[in-house]
Amino acid sequence: MADSPKTPVTDAVSDTKEQGVGEKAFESILWNSRFVVLIAVVASLITAFAIFYLTAIDVYYTISHLANYHALPDAERALLKSQTIAHVVGSVDGFLLGAIMLIFALGLYELFISKIDVAGTKHGASNILFINSLDELKDRLAKVIVLILIVMFFEQAIFLKPTESMDLLYYALSILLVSGSLYLSHKAFQK
Repeated sequence: MADSPKTPVTDAVSDTKEQGVGEKAFESILWNSRFVVLIAVVASLITAFAIFYLTAIDVYYTISHLANYHALPDAERALLKSQTIAHVVGSVDGFLLGAIMLIFALGLYELFISKIDVAGTKHGASNILFINSLDELKDRLAKVIVLILIVMFFEQAIFLKPTESMDLLYYALSILLVSGSLYLSHKAFQK
């Protein structure tokens, strides 16, 4: 039997060459550059804690102004009540903003650095803290931003005093639009 000429066997699936030292080093640097995201994670956490702190202090002072509420005349009590409601709504807004920053920090960390193992083992961990893609992070942030915008609208609407029928109609229409946007955003995020 005649010997057939020996040809080198090549892999049909992968026709890649052995990587050089320079290419390996560059890819290692490129891959490890994702750790620059830690700057954004730490900055977002610090911002979240700062917003929670500021809002908690505001809540404390809002509550402390209520100490003599019972002794005030009716007109002053009504004014203090409306101001307190506005401050409470503003506090909700502040806490939601802090939550956005916290979700953003956790999401960036999970997307670029590593999954947070301890979060998966805790029974109270919410699904909002588990982020699998940038689109999912954007969706979760958008939900909280819509809530903040609604709270901001409510904060402004508290002090509206419609004097004419058109003012009342505009007020009702704006409430309808806010309700519609909340409904549509809820439908959009249901997947």
